[in-house]
Amino acid sequence: MAIRRGIEKFDWYTILLYVALVVIGWVNIYSVSLSDISTSFLDFDQVYVKQLLWISLCLVLIIFILGFDAKFYERFSSIIYIISLLSLLGLFVFGKNVNGATSWYAVGAFSIQPSEFAKIATALALSKYVGDLHTNIGEFKYQLRSFLIIALPVLFIILQPDPGSALIYIAFIFPLYREGLHFIYLLLGFIIAALFIITLAFGVGWAAISVILIAGFLYFKNRKKRSNLFKYSIIVLACIGFSFSVNYIFNQVFEQRHRDRFNIVLGKEVDIKGIGYNTNQSEIAIGSGGWIGKGWTQGTQTKGNFVPEQHTDFIFSTVGEEWGFLGSIAVIILFIALLIRILQLAERQKTQFSRFYGYCVASVIFIHFFINIGMVTGLFPTVGIPLPFFSYGGSSLWGFTILLFIFIRLDASNFINR
Repeated sequence: MAIRRGIEKFDWYTILLYVALVVIGWVNIYSVSLSDISTSFLDFDQVYVKQLLWISLCLVLIIFILGFDAKFYERFSSIIYIISLLSLLGLFVFGKNVNGATSWYAVGAFSIQPSEFAKIATALALSKYVGDLHTNIGEFKYQLRSFLIIALPVLFIILQPDPGSALIYIAFIFPLYREGLHFIYLLLGFIIAALFIITLAFGVGWAAISVILIAGFLYFKNRKKRSNLFKYSIIVLACIGFSFSVNYIFNQVFEQRHRDRFNIVLGKEVDIKGIGYNTNQSEIAIGSGGWIGKGWTQGTQTKGNFVPEQHTDFIFSTVGEEWGFLGSIAVIILFIALLIRILQLAERQKTQFSRFYGYCVASVIFIHFFINIGMVTGLFPTVGIPLPFFSYGGSSLWGFTILLFIFIRLDASNFINR
C-alpha cells in the first residue's frame, strides 16, 4: 500500500519531461550514427544501440532509486561524498587517459567517468550540511566549510585535467544564494569573469580604465550615503591587480587547446580548419537548418560527418540542422519547462535538505544546458560539456538520471508524510 501511495505521489510531469528529453536525444543520436552501410538495427557497434542500452539500464536505476527510503539519501550523504572523492583520487592510479585527461575508468568495453557522479555526491553532502545541520549560511565560517565541500572535487577534477567538468561546480553557488549567501559572492564572480574577458580581449589598460570609471561612478552616486573612499580604492586596486594576473593565468595555467579556444571566441584567431573546426562546422549545421530543418536523418552536415563529436557534446547541432529553428526552440522550451518544474517542486519541500537539493539539481542541469548551447553556437569556447539527457554516454545519462530521480523520490516522500 505504501509503495502504491508512493507511486501516486511521484511528480509525473517531471518524469514525462525527462522521458521526452531522453527520447528526443536518442532520436538525434540515431540520426548522427546512422550510416549508408546496411547493418542490423541492433548492431552493438552502433552508437545508437549502445545509447539504447544505457537508456534501458536507466529504467533499472530509476526503480532502484525510487525504491530506497528517502531518508537514506540524507543519512548516507557524507559516506556517498567520501566514496565519490575516493573514486576521483583513484583515477590517478587506475584511470584511463582519453584526449589528454585521466577522467575515466575502463570497465571492459565501456568507460565510466566518476566526475559525472561526483556532482550528485556534492549536491547531497552540501544539502546535508546546509539543511540537516541547520547551518546559518550567512556566517563566514559556514560559508567557508560549504565552499570546501565544493572545492575538494573541483581540485581533483582540475588535476586530471578536466577544467570543463570542474566549471560545472559554479552551479552550487546558486542554491547557497537561495539559502542566504550574500549577493556579493555572485557579484564578485561576475566581476572576475568580466575582468578576465575584458583583459584578454582589450588588454590590462582598458580593463583598468573600465574599473576606475565604474568605481568612480558608484562612489559619486552614493557619496550622500557617506561612501568610504578608502574602501572603493582598495576594490579598484584589487581589480586592477587581478587584471595584471590574467595574462599569467592564461599563459601558464591554461593548456594550449584552451588558450586557442578562447582566442577564437574573442576573435583573436581564425582557425576554421584547426582548433575552431568543431565550432565552425556546428554553426554551419545549425544555420543550414533554417526555420523547419532538413528533416530527420536528412542533414547533410550530419550525414557527411563534418561535425566531430556530434553525438556527444555537439548533439544540439543535429537538432538545429534537421529540425530547424522551430525544433531547436521546442527543445529549449522542454529544458526550461523542466527547470521551472524542479524549482516549483523545490519551493514546496518540507525540509531544507530537500529544498536545497532541488535547487542543486536545477542549477547543475541549467549550467550544463547553458554552456553546451553557448558552446555549439560559438558563443562560448569548447570545453567538453555534454547536453543533459541528450548527449551520448552512459556516465552522463546515468549521472543526470540519478541526480533528478533522487529529488523526485525526496519530493514524493515529503507529500506522503504530510
